[in-house]
Amino acid sequence: MSAKPVRSPRSAYPARLSADLDPELSRWLWLVKWLIALPHYVVLLFLWTAFLVLSTGAFFAILITGRYPRPIFVFNTGVLRWSWRVAYYAYGALGTDRYPPFTLADVPDYPAHWDVTYPDQLSRGIVLVKWWLLAIPHYLVLGFLLGGIRVPWAAGGLIGMLVLFAGIALLFTGRYPRSLFDLVMGLNRWVLRVAAYAALLTDTYPPFRLDQGGQEPEPPS
Repeated sequence: MSAKPVRSPRSAYPARLSADLDPELSRWLWLVKWLIALPHYVVLLFLWTAFLVLSTGAFFAILITGRYPRPIFVFNTGVLRWSWRVAYYAYGALGTDRYPPFTLADVPDYPAHWDVTYPDQLSRGIVLVKWWLLAIPHYLVLGFLLGGIRVPWAAGGLIGMLVLFAGIALLFTGRYPRSLFDLVMGLNRWVLRVAAYAALLTDTYPPFRLDQGGQEPEPPS
């Protein structure tokens, strides 16, 4: 069976990340968000343990049936969503001072969102190689963006450095440079697209493209 990855067109990728920059960010709160967000880090530790176990079960389900069990899909998507909200609040973006909710579900009035379109069918051949072989080029990119293997809510590497610059700008000017925010969002969007692909949530290969800004790019007319 062919293991050729499904390429994504210029239209919206099945995994969608968006966020609105808080216009009134605190100058100093970012210095202690590591402590304030500690309850989330503890919960996410358990959630990611369950995520890895359930992903193993999803792998075999896809291999046998060509379908991702919907309850596992909903849970795993929720774990990634929760992780993104914590990263957005803390050191993955510093884009809001509003405390993240303790829920796997999307919260419409929270400024950060992440979702994946449920696939009706997945390739039973691609599932054997997508998460390690096909994704290797993206893993090399992520190694640079995140500074190695790290949990999604505690970015390092280039993202961590840019977020540090944003924090320093907040401290001295009270403003988050918009161009810096757009770049940080684009990098996080790349990370979460690859996470969705590696987690078997989609067969659509992540684009090697930096889509900057708080909102997903509009498909071409």
